[in-house]
Amino acid sequence: MEILEEKKNKNRPYEPILEGIPDWPVYQLSKNRKEFIETVTRKSLERIKQLRPTRKQLIDEIEATAYREQNRIKRNRWRVDPKDDSKFWSGIKNDLVELSSKNQEETGAKEDEILERIVNRYANEIAGNFKPNSYRVTREVIKFFFQRLLNGARVKKFGAFFRNQYTLRDKIQIVGKVGMLRKLAKQGTVVMVPTHFSNLDSILIGWVIHSCGLPAFIYGAGLNLFNIKIFAYFMNSLGAYKVDRRKKNLPYLETLKMYSNIAIQKGAHSLFFPGGTRSRSGLIEKQLKLGLLSTAIEAQRNLYLENQHEEVRKIFIVPVTLNYNFVLEAPDLIEDYLHVKGKDKYFPEQDKYGSWQLIRFLFKFFTKGSNISVSIGPGLDVLGNFVNEDGQSIDSHGRIIDTKDYFISNSNITTDKQREDEYTRMLSNRIVKEYHRINRVFASHIAAFVAFEMWQKKFPKLDLFSLLRLPEEDLEIEYAEFRETFKRVRKRIYELKGEGKVYHATHLKGKADKVIKLGIENVGIFHLNRPLLLNKKGNIITKDLTVLYYYHNRLVGYDLEQHI
Repeated sequence: MEILEEKKNKNRPYEPILEGIPDWPVYQLSKNRKEFIETVTRKSLERIKQLRPTRKQLIDEIEATAYREQNRIKRNRWRVDPKDDSKFWSGIKNDLVELSSKNQEETGAKEDEILERIVNRYANEIAGNFKPNSYRVTREVIKFFFQRLLNGARVKKFGAFFRNQYTLRDKIQIVGKVGMLRKLAKQGTVVMVPTHFSNLDSILIGWVIHSCGLPAFIYGAGLNLFNIKIFAYFMNSLGAYKVDRRKKNLPYLETLKMYSNIAIQKGAHSLFFPGGTRSRSGLIEKQLKLGLLSTAIEAQRNLYLENQHEEVRKIFIVPVTLNYNFVLEAPDLIEDYLHVKGKDKYFPEQDKYGSWQLIRFLFKFFTKGSNISVSIGPGLDVLGNFVNEDGQSIDSHGRIIDTKDYFISNSNITTDKQREDEYTRMLSNRIVKEYHRINRVFASHIAAFVAFEMWQKKFPKLDLFSLLRLPEEDLEIEYAEFRETFKRVRKRIYELKGEGKVYHATHLKGKADKVIKLGIENVGIFHLNRPLLLNKKGNIITKDLTVLYYYHNRLVGYDLEQHI
């Protein structure tokens, strides 16, 4: 595949591919919200009954759902939860008690009516509420926020937050297959699947979508973000639907998947993070959640099934990697990861954030500078095959193929769950490969990787958790040794780029000392305790080896360890 290339004139805005918001699929969904929710409810009920075909199985599932929901309300209630939550689920429980005390002849299909109430409630909870005027306001607010933040970063003065000197495109670089993305969005329905590292990701991707001249995408946002009213306003305005990760019961999960499925079938461009949640370790995702990913495949099959004699709108999957020098939540994320991985071997530090530390953090946030880049990958079909700019699927031998053929058995388009599960795994594997291939390596990524690996080599008998507990005075690397290792790893990155296995930022070229300086200055630039810096002797030291481990993980998976 062709190596990614930066857009030559990054300051030239892209023209919108659709003239006005009323033409946007997300607007049409919102305009017909009631009808859409009714369709989601009906289709979800059909699906749940297929999975729980007997009356006993269905009642057992409803009882389990009611129990889990009442337990959630008691143990983990959020501000964003409906005020009538307790009343609704108490009513469901009472209906179930009445149902169990009578036979089927007396109750009729009462369990169907109970299930419909539950599913309809879930569909209304999940559904987004896109409003054009709110979208316009949100778009301008986000543009203002990014401009002020990044302008302040450029001139390194707090007051610069309120000035307007540099454009967003100076600091947020969109690279890769933007032209292809725009063409595919005109021809079919795009499902964008980015990596996920920060709570900033959703807002960043929203700006990127607008910047590329695309209509708003619908996307799943964690319900926890809606606890904050201003976040809820932004999320709703940008086309978000709500995903409540506390709810693991079958009716909720099937309703959520059906919402995504039908929205895609109706032509709404969609975005979801297939990793499921932010990467706790800092690793590029290797294992994806297959639930929402499978909805794209089901949607494509249903389009073929329901329009067998007509031309069908094709669904395209577009991988995206988000590339940061920093992740604001990195210290908390890596502690979560290590706590789960190490169990009793790892005990996170306590009381890290006092008032003075918070003031320092905010000052750094507004006065330090750091680039962000977004790498757009090539389009894929729902089976993981690459597509050309005309949207035609290409097999591994370079031949044009018809994806419809993959859903045909005995000359007919059929539903085959086992077959589609395999297609979902194929698509997942391709996305993971593309994440690594289109990943854009920064100098800070190499600096973090090299330093941590060198300390691991220096203490070969220590496991990870013992290494992370070493005192700062034991952690120092001679600059000359670090420089030679950095150059070897950078050379290997160049080779991998030539092989089409990774990409790198242009700032990686040039004299090693200059690139190393840039890398060290940018590793975790906003953190109170810098993960990497130079001491008075000019050697490499760390103030937080655990956070350095997080940033090191960005380059795991390329077999660079052998060059340390």
